[in-house]
Amino acid sequence: MKFRHKKLTGLFTAGALIITMSVQTGAAVSGISAGISEKIAESMENSTDVNAGISSALASCIDVSMAKASISSGENAVTSSGRQDTVCGYTNLGIANVESNLNVRKEAGEESELVGKLPRDAGCEILKTEGEWTQIQSGEVTGYVKGEFLLTGKAARDYAPQIASEIATCTTDTLRVRQEPNTECDILALMPKGEEVEVMEDLGEWLKVTVDSEVGYVSSDYVSVSNELTKAMTMTEVKYGQGVSDVKVDLVSYACQFVGNPYVWGGTSLTHGADCSGFTMSIFAKYGIYLPHSSAAQSGYGRRISAGEAQPGDLFFYGSGGGINHVAIYIGNGQIVHASNQRTGIKISNAFYRSPVCVVRLLN
Repeated sequence: MKFRHKKLTGLFTAGALIITMSVQTGAAVSGISAGISEKIAESMENSTDVNAGISSALASCIDVSMAKASISSGENAVTSSGRQDTVCGYTNLGIANVESNLNVRKEAGEESELVGKLPRDAGCEILKTEGEWTQIQSGEVTGYVKGEFLLTGKAARDYAPQIASEIATCTTDTLRVRQEPNTECDILALMPKGEEVEVMEDLGEWLKVTVDSEVGYVSSDYVSVSNELTKAMTMTEVKYGQGVSDVKVDLVSYACQFVGNPYVWGGTSLTHGADCSGFTMSIFAKYGIYLPHSSAAQSGYGRRISAGEAQPGDLFFYGSGGGINHVAIYIGNGQIVHASNQRTGIKISNAFYRSPVCVVRLLN
């Protein structure tokens, strides 16, 4: 009886170890329970070889652990709980591997409607593959891209940390972006809930951020911070109000076709890079209106109107303390297109993502 007690104690210990290792491996390999039962049964039948039975059972668990490791090294890593790891919020990550922008289409075909653009190094969730086409979801865009232009699997997961940005997302109704890290200084901008800004430095109670090409500070209490990749940009048809001329519609359509192209300080090229005033200057030059390369100077042209009167083609000017340092083209439906900053390039934003200093009409 004494030996049998020792034998059962050893088996219970082995069973505990086996169960622990089984939990760690999850459901990665089928049939583990049967294997454990078989090894324990063999030990029960052979009272003179308890240790050998225990060793054999443990060896089975080690084999299972190695199998799990092999599975984890596949395209989508699996955690110990059986869930897939995420990278920058994506489970099956794809990264646009192009020089400028990757077209996102409604259906899998070159003739299908364009529903968005995936900028260079932008991230997406891979939903499924249909031949040479891959269905993806990024930001508010879901559609199909050519699979050959996506970085996937381990290559994408390894590359993501190199290109991800630390982003602060506003969690309050109105976020005050300050010129200095205190509440006594001037307000640089007011931003609505859900608006994102890039974090330059974490100062504890304050975050140093970039708003367009300016530096500002936001309270860390009113934002959530995460590492993110650039998202796809929607190309949803712009809805216009009444009284908008064909020229204004054409100007807005012309400006929107450059969405996704790079921001370059001092640049005026619509394809290779422009800053905010270089972008507006080059767009309006096509329509015979020649503006200086300065947002502050451009605000002195045309006729000032209220934001409530704005029509597509009007210019929105932003700044702080009464000064002007950013300009954008109103495209209707409460939106603007502008050369924002180096991270996002030329993009479409809410016209009131900051409080406009003034609005100017150049096209009557």
